[in-house]
Amino acid sequence: MSAEKTLPAGSTAMLLLKLLSEKDMYGYEMIEALRERSQNIFELKAGTLYPLLHQLEKKAYLDAYEKEVSGKVRKYYAITKEGRRQLEQKEGEWKRYANAMSRVLRWEVQ
Repeated sequence: MSAEKTLPAGSTAMLLLKLLSEKDMYGYEMIEALRERSQNIFELKAGTLYPLLHQLEKKAYLDAYEKEVSGKVRKYYAITKEGRRQLEQKEGEWKRYANAMSRVLRWEVQ
């Protein structure tokens, strides 16, 4: 079950920044990590991922570089200092949003 189209605006970018805050990754690696960590809930398509990565790169939240691995040249993405600031801000916004939703729905946040 894919939740990509129902995510609140900007949350996909936040999830990508979070992944890249842990290590540099190439596109397919991000797709797989997001799918695995979300237990198949977030299933990004390449057609959604790459325009978003380019947008984040244009905003100076990411840098891209090429690296050869096992004879293949891959484009890796790395979070910038500005990207880390943006991630911190978005995480705070998301926590407030999730807590408000939990209070309205009367769920326990775990």
